[in-house]
Amino acid sequence: MYNRPIVKDDFEVPEELVTKNFILRPLTINYLDRDYEAVMKSEKHLYKLMDDSDWPKKMTLNENLVDLGWHEREFSLRHSFAYTVLSPQNEEEVIGCCYIYPSDNHEFEVQAYYWIRQDLLSSGLETKLGNTFKAWLEKTWPFKKIEFPRRDL
Repeated sequence: MYNRPIVKDDFEVPEELVTKNFILRPLTINYLDRDYEAVMKSEKHLYKLMDDSDWPKKMTLNENLVDLGWHEREFSLRHSFAYTVLSPQNEEEVIGCCYIYPSDNHEFEVQAYYWIRQDLLSSGLETKLGNTFKAWLEKTWPFKKIEFPRRDL
């Protein structure tokens, strides 16, 4: 767990973002099975995006439960924020995730990560998600210096 809030107590953390292409909602254990399916179908893509991590290699459903519980707790403590990305055509379908973490790099306040399910990459949705996520962070969140590791945003 991270050790401090990344937003002030008076900041109202968004509970949802709805666009024509995506619905973002806090990532909780309620999305366990759907999140696990999306992650496991996207393993190769995720290896390329996450900093020096072998996540989610060989992750079990139980390990995903722990991971989602951690994200949910971090959200409630305001230490980091994870959002599931749902399809507006079918709100039961998890198509990706967005994450906001404190940055280890003192030039930035936070690091932002996002991904779309591997089978949807050819649709251009990941680029759209990146642009939407960046605009949302800049407009709605209090951060001035946001790093998007391994992205050209």
